[in-house]
Amino acid sequence: MAKLTNEEIIASLKEMSILELNDLVKAIEEEFGVTAAAPVAVAAVADDTASAGPSEVTVTLTDVGGTKVAVIKAVREITGLGLVEAKGMVDKVPSVIKENIKPEEAEEIKKKLMEAGASVEVK
Repeated sequence: MAKLTNEEIIASLKEMSILELNDLVKAIEEEFGVTAAAPVAVAAVADDTASAGPSEVTVTLTDVGGTKVAVIKAVREITGLGLVEAKGMVDKVPSVIKENIKPEEAEEIKKKLMEAGASVEVK
């Protein structure tokens, strides 16, 4: 089997959808017994941030409302997914749009989805 160059690997990754990339990451994690999650640094500052509220939140689409097409467009814009993937997320309500993001970014996403007619939950 010929060895692939870094450029060839990157080129093939660019052609994959987000869902395909997610499946690839999971397969690599299982095959090599590793995790792609960023390491968590424990510091003395943790006590200060705990009282200030969550530092990372998840945005969940809870209801599409009457303007499904507008919601699909908003999901595509927010996630960078293709039309089919975005429609799949909207069809499977409730669905996580983005997770482990800053509260400020979550509020922007919530605003965009609500403007499109959707109901959103930020936790």
